[in-house]
Amino acid sequence: MSKFWSPLVSQLKPYVPGEQPKMERLVKLNTNENPYGPSPRVLEAIGAQLDERLRLYPDPESEQLRSVIAGYHGVSPEQVFVGNGSDEVLAHIFQGLLKQDRPILFPDITYSFYPVYCGLYGVESRLVPLTDEFEIDPKDYQAPNGGIIFPNPNAPTGRALPLSEVEQVVAGNPDSVVVVDEAYVDFGAESAIALVNQYPNLLVSQTLSKARSLAGLRVGLAIGHRDLIEALNRVKNSFNSYPLDRLAQAGAIAAFEDEAWFNETRQRVMDERNRVSAAMEQMGFEVLPSSANFIFTRHASVPGGELALRLREQGIIVRHFDKPRIADFLRITIGTAAQNDELLQGLRSLLG
Repeated sequence: MSKFWSPLVSQLKPYVPGEQPKMERLVKLNTNENPYGPSPRVLEAIGAQLDERLRLYPDPESEQLRSVIAGYHGVSPEQVFVGNGSDEVLAHIFQGLLKQDRPILFPDITYSFYPVYCGLYGVESRLVPLTDEFEIDPKDYQAPNGGIIFPNPNAPTGRALPLSEVEQVVAGNPDSVVVVDEAYVDFGAESAIALVNQYPNLLVSQTLSKARSLAGLRVGLAIGHRDLIEALNRVKNSFNSYPLDRLAQAGAIAAFEDEAWFNETRQRVMDERNRVSAAMEQMGFEVLPSSANFIFTRHASVPGGELALRLREQGIIVRHFDKPRIADFLRITIGTAAQNDELLQGLRSLLG
């Protein structure tokens, strides 16, 4: 610990992202990246921006992108906020909306950045246990609170709430902001964006990193009542007035415009998810129902940490969380058919 650190820094427990290994032969199924590339129209749009205009600042309000997103989701541009990846959007949400007098609520097994933001911004929180089936129960979110946040589908479990149950949480907390983090929603869940015009306390965040294959471009968004969006803009403009560069804005617009590519590639991921899940169940794995581009699974007799280590020896990288309740589980990203075949073959060889 450096003597120059502030007291806050010395107390922080930073988020640990999935490993980005530098092994030569690798089946990388640990960071939920899309196995298929972005739309060719995205690459063309980015290429068209590679000229002398890079000397200029980008549009600080991302007006064209916000207009495209608004049209896509049937809201007004004033209801749309964009940021440098959904993690930055979530950071602004924690600072601008969730730092209240009462503790906020989120699941005990969920995206591990939430407690990191609580530490960074001094947000008090209370963990709400998932059920024995690793589900979110809307009835558990009716206690007094300073706000609620949960992913739908949840991560790392992959389980999704139907829209009617999301609405139970939102309607049951009219005096609190309810944030639904929809990073994986496009792989089989229902988006709560359909509810934002009914509920001024609802904010929905999404990312272009997963279903639109733009993790390397860093584009995230939030949609909700304009008063909530104004709070995020106040934080953004007090922190970084130009969060999305010219290339990111152009690429994101093109991604929304190529609906055919979006639907084709996400369907391929969902089909492979179903195939891999069925094959692993035949090998004695329990696979939680997933609406994401990954599965959460454990074997009946082999510990998760041991499986992760032995797969790594074969050049197959999956995610293992050595945490209470889920230490025997693996989170496995759905890859290409060839990558998934290597995973299944590796597991068969390990299990004999």
